[in-house]
Amino acid sequence: MEGAGSVTGDSSRAARLQQARSYLHHADPVLARLIDDQPDFDPRAWMAQLPPMDLYGALLFQVVGQQLSVAATRRILARIQALFGGHLPSPAELLAEDPGKLREAGLSWRKISTLRDLAGRLEDGRLNSDVLSSLPDDELMAQLTAIPGIGPWTVQGALIIALQREDVVLPGDLALRKAVQLAYQLDHVPSQQEVLAIAEKWRPYRSLATSYLFSAAFEPAEAPPVTSRET
Repeated sequence: MEGAGSVTGDSSRAARLQQARSYLHHADPVLARLIDDQPDFDPRAWMAQLPPMDLYGALLFQVVGQQLSVAATRRILARIQALFGGHLPSPAELLAEDPGKLREAGLSWRKISTLRDLAGRLEDGRLNSDVLSSLPDDELMAQLTAIPGIGPWTVQGALIIALQREDVVLPGDLALRKAVQLAYQLDHVPSQQEVLAIAEKWRPYRSLATSYLFSAAFEPAEAPPVTSRET
């Protein structure tokens, strides 16, 4: 019966993906070309290269990636995993670790402070992962960006990775802005507001549209959301 449930779930996901593709194909001729060019595109295939992540893990991943290249982010992530026996730490595990060890793994003191602050709030009940995961995108954004060192890009990435939200775009991501410039043949790197204006026609499937743009412009290993310039 487990297998049957899995097949049903896979079928449902495939149907939703096809619906989203069809919507975007009709909504935006630029995306229609990208979709036609990649008929077998899997927007979450790049996730197979990453460790399993719950909400805290995805936020940790995003914080690590702030202002870093994909390659540098993954090197530091691998060191953090090694420090915790091959997995990403839970909030309690991170709080129990010597911050100096995290610094040796490649994290800045600012990022360590952010991750410990977030972990502390999750451990003492000021924040609750299950409650956060049930919130609408904008409310979740408001809760988490109140923490110093966590900005919109960090939360947007976690919305895609951990919560698989369908209508997320990362206008502050320099790599996405360059991908938009390339796909739409602009003579400049678009501003965040320009990206948001273009993305209006993608609603309610902005996450999938974003994935197509990254895939068209970069190697699959550099899919979102690990190319941030968020400070």
